[in-house]
Amino acid sequence: MQASIESTGNLERRLSFSLPEDRLNTHISGRLGEIARTTRIKGFRPGKVPAKVIEQRFGAQVRGEAVDGLLRETFDAAIREHALRVVGSPRIDKGEQGELSFVATVELVPEFGEIDVSKLNVVRHVAEIGDADIDQMIENLRQQRRTWAPVSRGAKEGDLVALETFSQAGDERLPAEGTEKGTIVIGQNMMFETIEKGLVGLAKGEEKTLDVEFPADWRVEALAGKTVQVTVKVTEVSEESLPEVDDAFIKSFGVKAGDVEQFRKDIRANLERELKGALMNRLRREVGEQLIAAYSSVELPPRLVENEARAMLAQQIEQLRRSGRDPGQVPADAHEGFKDAAAKRVLVGLLVGEVARINDLKLEPKRLNETMRLIASTYEEPDQVIEMYRNDPQLMSGLQNRVMEEQVIDWIAERAQHTEETLSFQDAIRG
Repeated sequence: MQASIESTGNLERRLSFSLPEDRLNTHISGRLGEIARTTRIKGFRPGKVPAKVIEQRFGAQVRGEAVDGLLRETFDAAIREHALRVVGSPRIDKGEQGELSFVATVELVPEFGEIDVSKLNVVRHVAEIGDADIDQMIENLRQQRRTWAPVSRGAKEGDLVALETFSQAGDERLPAEGTEKGTIVIGQNMMFETIEKGLVGLAKGEEKTLDVEFPADWRVEALAGKTVQVTVKVTEVSEESLPEVDDAFIKSFGVKAGDVEQFRKDIRANLERELKGALMNRLRREVGEQLIAAYSSVELPPRLVENEARAMLAQQIEQLRRSGRDPGQVPADAHEGFKDAAAKRVLVGLLVGEVARINDLKLEPKRLNETMRLIASTYEEPDQVIEMYRNDPQLMSGLQNRVMEEQVIDWIAERAQHTEETLSFQDAIRG
């Protein structure tokens, strides 16, 4: 196979190559022969369908599949022949020498020089789970299951208050007619502090007018930057009722025996899983920041960075949609705002890959299985989740990439200069 190569940038190469026509024709003929022997077409006996009919019906499809397969094979051979270390996906276009000629534009892994991780300074955070953390989680679970009961007394902090409001900004009333209805839990900063404090002591049917200062950037222009009279009327006051940590409560979380000790063990296991993920995220960030600082001057493949920026933009848009917000009309150049973050992400990813390659680091099956079991344990049917991963190549590939990255991050941190910093569980999972 002949493939010519030219440099079109420091990290870009253009490969021109042609597919071997004899091999293509051999493959097509063989595949059409297989179809002729096995296909059933009305009006013909099995295995007796004329070659012309097979060609008319399946020829275009078989040729397309054959070209795609041979194209990948030929491209890979050209990459090996020229010893190119390609990163990202190639751009393949038709060439000028006929239908079987192609031009592939690829980007290359930058030259990082010696990657000496022992010069990095990494802070490694550690944390432990105590009984108080388990107690707090149980309290959180009780809060999730709380109920509300109406009371006739005045409202106090922690109460659920149903209210009606309207605002008077000079001559303008908002809303122009009627009131806005809502509910808040006093003390949870769901409304301005002035309003929440003003509700304390008010019982059902009572109202009060408060002077409220709205910030200059408030979303309602008529109120922005003004001191406004807000009238609040309480329509219901309810106090919370928390469930007891009894057999029924414990069983509702999947502990069939209703045993409190087993309940606490299960909570500890869940918190340990959450803590492990949080500490790894912190370590990933620590190592990433050190790598970025040490190799920020390295030129990166521009198309790879742009693709990452576009992917980050798409992810943000999807998150907005899932939260029920309309992203509106997205400008064509909106991804430009993600370029810096994308470049950092690409740089760290390339460096992690280089560390793995240079030091011949291989994915540890034990670590992969542990992570897979850890993920599966968060579902009601763990065995089914594990089976799903094993039967889905794309899902498994994503998991393998994640585990390999974590493995390399750990490897770097162990060999870097590092100090330990102890955090509480709450601080550790906070970010």
